[in-house]
Amino acid sequence: MSKSTHFGYQNVAEEDKAGRVRQVFDSVADRYDVMNDLMSAGLHRLWKRFTLMMSDTREGDHVLDVASGTGDLARLFAQRVGPLGRVVMTDINEAMLRRGRDRTLNQGFITPNVLCDAEKLPFNDASFDCVSIAFGLRNVTRKEVALQEMHRVLRPGGRLLVLEFSRVWKPLQPAYDLYSFQVLPRLGKIVTDDADSYRYLAESIRMHPDQDTLKGTMEAAGLQRVQYFNLTAGVVALHRGYRA
Repeated sequence: MSKSTHFGYQNVAEEDKAGRVRQVFDSVADRYDVMNDLMSAGLHRLWKRFTLMMSDTREGDHVLDVASGTGDLARLFAQRVGPLGRVVMTDINEAMLRRGRDRTLNQGFITPNVLCDAEKLPFNDASFDCVSIAFGLRNVTRKEVALQEMHRVLRPGGRLLVLEFSRVWKPLQPAYDLYSFQVLPRLGKIVTDDADSYRYLAESIRMHPDQDTLKGTMEAAGLQRVQYFNLTAGVVALHRGYRA
C-alpha cells in the first residue's frame, strides 16, 4: 500500500504529489514573476538578497540552487561568485526552469540547468560550497530526503540555506489568513486565470513545518549549527545550516 502525503489540504499518494506540483507550476510559469511581485509587494526581492548576504559566498564558489524556478536567487549568486565561480540551477518543472534559463541568459549569466527532483540530486558528494532552496521545500514530497541530499552534495564547511514561508506572528494570523484564502486566489484568477494554484499555495504554507520543526528536520539530516531568521514577522523564515 502506497504512503500518502499532503498536497495542500488534500491527502494524495506520495507518487502522485510531484506530478500535481508540476501541473501547478506549468499553469503559472508565464506569470509567476508578476504574481511574486504582486502578492509580496516586492518583498520577495529583499528576502532573497538577505539570503545572499547570509550565504557567506565569495568569488569562485560553487553554488547549487535547488527548485530554482525563474532564477532570481541564482542570478544573485552568479553576480557574487563571478566568472571564476559556478552556479547550477535545478528544478523539477521544465517550464519554470526554461523560463529561469532564458531570464538568466538575458541578463548575461551562463548557468548550467538541470531538470531533476530535489530528492535525487544528480551530483557527486561534496560538490558545492553552498546550496540554496527558496520557496521550494514545501512542494517536495519527502522533505527529509531532499535535505539529506542537499547535505550530501555540500563540501565540509558548506552552507545550506532554506528560504520558505513559515509561521507568522500570532496577532497577525487572522489578517494573514484573510489575505491568503480570500485575496490571493482572486489575484491569481485575475493575473494567471488560475485561482486553484494560488489556493494550493496558501494551503501548502499552512501544511509546511514551523520554524522550530524545520530546524529539527535539518539537524536530523546531518546539518549543524542550524539557526533561523524570521523575516516580515515570520511570514518567511530563512534557515541556515552547515555541513561538518
